Amino acid sequence: MFKTRLLSGIVLVIIALLTIMSGGYVLLLTLLCVSLIGMRELYNAMGVHKSGMDLLELAGYLGAVLYYGTVFLGFEKYGMMAVILSLVLLMFVYVFTYPKYQAEQVMSAFFGLVYVAVMLSFILLTRNLENGHLLVWLIFFCSWGCDTCAYCVGVLIGKHKMAPVLSPKKSIEGAVGGVAGAAGLGAAYAAIIHAPVVEYAVICAVGALISMVGDLAASAIKRNRGIKDYGKMIPGHGGILDRFDSVIFTAPVIYYMAKFILGI
Repeated sequence: MFKTRLLSGIVLVIIALLTIMSGGYVLLLTLLCVSLIGMRELYNAMGVHKSGMDLLELAGYLGAVLYYGTVFLGFEKYGMMAVILSLVLLMFVYVFTYPKYQAEQVMSAFFGLVYVAVMLSFILLTRNLENGHLLVWLIFFCSWGCDTCAYCVGVLIGKHKMAPVLSPKKSIEGAVGGVAGAAGLGAAYAAIIHAPVVEYAVICAVGALISMVGDLAASAIKRNRGIKDYGKMIPGHGGILDRFDSVIFTAPVIYYMAKFILGI
């Protein structure tokens, strides 16, 4: 199991490196594909997808495609417009196929669009910022770096449970270690690329805190729906959402903190 998890993790890192360094259409199309797969996993969990492809599910995917198209044209100008049009499209399906779908299914379909597709798009948006080819890596230092550091510290000295009902294995000590580790990674990275050390450390520390919320939120959804993993696409890790649960929350935080703190 460990070997499988390690190998798939290495492959995932290589793909992330290649696509993020490429940027542009390569990163956009990769994120769109990842978003569609993640939405399918969430739709399965939330009861939007039943059997086969139906109109409501298709409308959600179409909304994601529309959103990514407008993001590439100009997020600031067209991003919100695409989100609103996607909601209108979902409501169109809901109204004109009534009573085929329940209101909860429509809300879940829209939630999946925002939670997965919109949130993940901030990887591309961060990459497109000034010096974005350097800043974008902070997203992964905050999420995957925090997760690794938190696990190591938690195993060594973790005693006090952070969320005993939702995630019994996570400890307060591990959380502190994860935040400190992410801040350390950010500071070290800043020193290497000759960027502001304190600012990068603060960005990574805050991002790490938010990443833990993302991780716990994904766990809460799975517990509510009675499932262990969102999927089986990544051997040893589960589905797309099992691996990107913290990245989903961290990406928008890094984007806006980079703009505000670094003045980009």
